[in-house]
Amino acid sequence: MSLIISLLYGSVRRNRQGIKAAKYLGKKLKERNIDVRFIDPLEFKLPFLDKMYKEFPNGTAPKDMETIANHFRESDAFLVVTGEYNHSLPPALKNLLDHYQSEYLFKPSAIASYSAGSFGGVRAAVHLRVILAELGTPTISSMQPFPAIQDLFDDDLVPQNSQIEKSVDKFLDELIWYAEALAEKRKNGGTPF
Repeated sequence: MSLIISLLYGSVRRNRQGIKAAKYLGKKLKERNIDVRFIDPLEFKLPFLDKMYKEFPNGTAPKDMETIANHFRESDAFLVVTGEYNHSLPPALKNLLDHYQSEYLFKPSAIASYSAGSFGGVRAAVHLRVILAELGTPTISSMQPFPAIQDLFDDDLVPQNSQIEKSVDKFLDELIWYAEALAEKRKNGGTPF
């Protein structure tokens, strides 16, 4: 089964370090022949949430908003990469997520988090899990932290911590399993509503 996964990255800060984790995960998905839709708020500039995508009359949403909606509709799963800002997720990521609703339904999500410290952003990941569940994209049980992100990858995105490769493989195996299972269920019209 050919899968499409939207990879959402949430930081718009200068000298973004988490982009390394996002690009690494995108590379690992592509190695598995997954079609990756990389959603970066610096590339897709959404306004601060005033109207959700669904509130625009058909064909009138801003171009970037429409492009993201199309990516989300086509996707079988979502991989969300979050930094940790004051023990929670970045505002650009929350803004991106909140613009959409039905596009997420009955598709699994996975959370990767990062920070400059040793916890790898897990406090933000815990908050994000609740938000994704409310949006209708249930998260897999595993989360993938990336601690000390500033030192974790070399210039070729090779992890400098020997545990990362093994951990990421298991994490992606789980996401793909859920993505395939729920895609099969959706294909047969099996959604609760």
